[in-house]
Amino acid sequence: MERIAICPGSFDPVTNGHIDIITRGARIFDKLYVVVLNNESKHPLFTVEERVYLLKEATKGIPKVEVDSYGGLLVDYAKKVGAIANIRGLRAVSDFEYEMSITAMNRLLDQQLETFFIMTRNQYSFLSSSIVKEVARHGADISELVPEVVANALRDKNK
Repeated sequence: MERIAICPGSFDPVTNGHIDIITRGARIFDKLYVVVLNNESKHPLFTVEERVYLLKEATKGIPKVEVDSYGGLLVDYAKKVGAIANIRGLRAVSDFEYEMSITAMNRLLDQQLETFFIMTRNQYSFLSSSIVKEVARHGADISELVPEVVANALRDKNK
């Protein structure tokens, strides 16, 4: 039986921290769906289609990864693709508190879906999409924070 996992997020935009979690998750499972969740309440900079494109480009070289988008509940997407696990990255204690509430709700909705937390590498512990967008808006060099395709897209958005 193929072990399938999902790695959901808004990915607005995808950062090198996200890529690290995706790469490590893909080593553990037979297939990893990276899923752009459409949460309009976050007022994204990039459209869902742009985020999917950027993720596809950024994960091209990572085996067993497929990029998709979804507008409903995470547990429904997991059932749709046959996922047994949800992979989430953790940077700090504040992430853990937030992720625990999400995990509790997902468990209430689907007791079969397990959540795996992967601790970020130290060099990415400060990194968030919000910080990247803010720094990029002011014209700073973000080349060490995001894949090249994302850096270019951010430059284009901030012209």
